[in-house]
Amino acid sequence: MSIFSKLVAKTDRGLATRASYEHFLAVKEKVEAASYNELGRLIVYKEDVKITGHGKIVVVSAGTADLPVAEEAAETAALMGNEVVRLYDVGVAGVHRLINNRKVLDEATVLIVVAGMEGALPSVVGGIAYKPMVAVPTSVGYGANFGGVSALLAMLTSCASGITVVNIDNGFGAGYAASMINHVGRNI
Repeated sequence: MSIFSKLVAKTDRGLATRASYEHFLAVKEKVEAASYNELGRLIVYKEDVKITGHGKIVVVSAGTADLPVAEEAAETAALMGNEVVRLYDVGVAGVHRLINNRKVLDEATVLIVVAGMEGALPSVVGGIAYKPMVAVPTSVGYGANFGGVSALLAMLTSCASGITVVNIDNGFGAGYAASMINHVGRNI
């Protein structure tokens, strides 16, 4: 926990991923302004993070089981100076929920799409929204999803163009990559 306090002593922001509430309590003793995102399992410290990205990053998740990874991506992107919009529980099992939010997708500069099971959501989103996308397979889902490998393979072989795929459950990597795309031509 001393690493986190040393980090925030030198900068206006800090992020610890995959952190338990017990980790947070230990950090909170040294960094009072730290907060905990229970869903994303993140310890977050930010003073006055200014929006420096070019537009909106929209984080889309298929189902509620994908929310921890989606929150990790959203918090990472926000901490890196981006306006972040969350669009959760809009998977292909109820595709009308996605279609009903077409305007939100169209207003995005970059999309982060998080899905488990068969990993179909990035292909569907890529077919209706012409935006750079970072796809994140998750290790959750019913049946034989092989710990996220089936979703990973589906995303890697998607016929939709412009999809970058990060590793299974890598919300941090997705948030970071989307931020880099959203900051093209600007320093972070």
